Formats: sequence, structure tokens, C-alpha cells
Amino acid sequence: MNTLERIAKEMVVSGKGIIAADESAGTCQKRFEAVGVPCTEENRRAYRETLLSAPNLEQFVSGIILYDETIRQETSEGEAFTAVLEKKGILPGIKVDAGAKELALHAGEKVTEGLDGLRERLAEYRTLGAKFAKWRAVITIGKGIPSNACIDANAHAMARYAALCQEAGIVPIVEPEVLIDGEHSIEQCYEASVAILKRTFEELAGQGVALEGTILKASMVISGKKAAQQSTIEEVARETIRALKETVPAKLAGVVFLSGGQGDEQATEHLNAMNAMDKLPWPLSFSYARAIQNPVLKIWAENPNANVGKAQAALVFRSRMNSLATQGKYSSEMERERPY
Repeated sequence: MNTLERIAKEMVVSGKGIIAADESAGTCQKRFEAVGVPCTEENRRAYRETLLSAPNLEQFVSGIILYDETIRQETSEGEAFTAVLEKKGILPGIKVDAGAKELALHAGEKVTEGLDGLRERLAEYRTLGAKFAKWRAVITIGKGIPSNACIDANAHAMARYAALCQEAGIVPIVEPEVLIDGEHSIEQCYEASVAILKRTFEELAGQGVALEGTILKASMVISGKKAAQQSTIEEVARETIRALKETVPAKLAGVVFLSGGQGDEQATEHLNAMNAMDKLPWPLSFSYARAIQNPVLKIWAENPNANVGKAQAALVFRSRMNSLATQGKYSSEMERERPY
């Protein structure tokens, strides 16, 4: 087993998932402002330290995706964040894309940028301790979209990114996110999901990317937030699995899901329902950001100096709930135990 394959297997090992703590400074500012905390570099560092140093987090979390600023930061005692994670046995990851920008000649659609200079950045990130990376594409459902042009452009960019990662000895996470915003039905989401996934794996094959050393970060197939008819837990589980079976090769190392604006418990319930179904070719786990961090940030923000322990307890609890969901062992009754 080569190094890439070994790391990829560690990322989706049974009972563990990935926390996405890779919010850009702009996204972080919005979230900090929403809870009344100034988005200073020191506050961002202190909040990240709260996340990364949580006791026993390693029981439920295999990796944490960091942002460029975060992978260079240290604890209040001067220890590199990546060293803190490595001591816990948690793999450090890094977001490497430069964000989704307007796609020329295609109103309402975006393409992710960041390939320029990526080889050099990956080499640096590896020296900083990164074991895996992430690249997010954004697919919007609307009138006449997603277009083939949008799907092709994003799939090709993800494949080139993945090839550069593997060249650098870093496991790529490819994330073709189908946005939950809008009025679309679950059927429309299914069609868009299948289209982008199918094209992505065609492009990955075209670039020679080894799927045994690659992770897919997938959206769940779900109706839009403003849809007249909302999806049930069973529908989301069934349609998501159907889309994956139709498009994802069996040799892929694993699938982790993004929460994409779902509620905290909702995201856990959907993941649990999928893992309670028939055995699948790949492990299904989580790579949540807000669906794990929501209660943590609120508790920490109430008193950043005094509430670190309470915030960490909330983080470990939500991670444990999602760990159980990766095994199909979660139940909503367990939420009564939550420490927040």
C-alpha cells in the first residue's frame, strides 16, 4: 500500500470523520460578527486553538482541514497547530483553492480558481505538515443551470488539482458542492449531482489520478431550502446513495459529506440513515463545518476566556454523534445527553 492510499484510508477509518475548519478570513468574519466577536487575527487563533486542542477529539475525528492562516499559527504556548494535531493522531489538511469566481458568459454560475502556482504552494504546505488538501467547486441549480460549461470547467479544474496533489504526495479531497439554496426539487438535485459527479470522475481518470488515494467530499441529494416540498430523511438517504452508486467507482478510498447549510442534527440524521442501509463499496463519513461548529462558536463567543472547556465539550459531543452516524448507530434520543 502506498503512502497516499494509506493516508486516504486513515481519513475514512471506521467511526471517524473530518472537521472542516478552513473558513477564509471573509467567511470567518461573517460568522464572528453573527456572534458578536471581533474578527481579529488573535481571536481567530484563539478559536482555532479551542477546536484543535479539544481533549479526546481524536476518538471521533481523523483529520481537520485548515486555512492558509491557520496552518501557520501556534498555540498560546508556542506549539504549531499541526504539531498539536499530529500528537493526537489527527491528520492536518489544507484548503488550497482560491475561491469560486463568476464563470465568463454564464450568468449565475461559478468556477473555482487557484491552479496557478498550486504546485509550489502544495510543496510548501507539505513542509508545514499537510497530509491532505481540499478543493471546492460550486454548482448552482436554477433556470437552465447548471450548464455543461460550468460542469466541465469545474470538473477539469478539480482533476488538475487532484493530480498536482498526488504528485506532491498529498491526498486530494475533491468537493463538487451542489448548493442547497433555491426552490429546486430533490429530483433536480439528483440530476445535477449525477451530472457533476459523472464528469468529475471522467476528468480524474483523464488526468491519471489514483482513486485509491482520493477522497470525494459530496453533497447530499436534497430539495432546496425554499422548495415547497421538503425531503424526508429516508428520501435524502435513498437518493444520495442512488446518485453515488450511479457515478462513483468502487475503488475510490471513501466519501465524506458536507453539511451544506443543513441543521446540526439534520446532517447527522441523514448520514446515519445512509450508513444504516445496505453495505456500500466505500466508507461514508462526514466533513462538516457549521453542522459541528455551530454550538461550539456560540458557546465560545459568550466568553472566549472562560468558556473554552464548555465549547470543547460541545465539539466533542457533536463529533461523537456524527461518529455514531458513520456506523448507523445514532438516534435522535442521544441528543438529550448534549452538554449545551
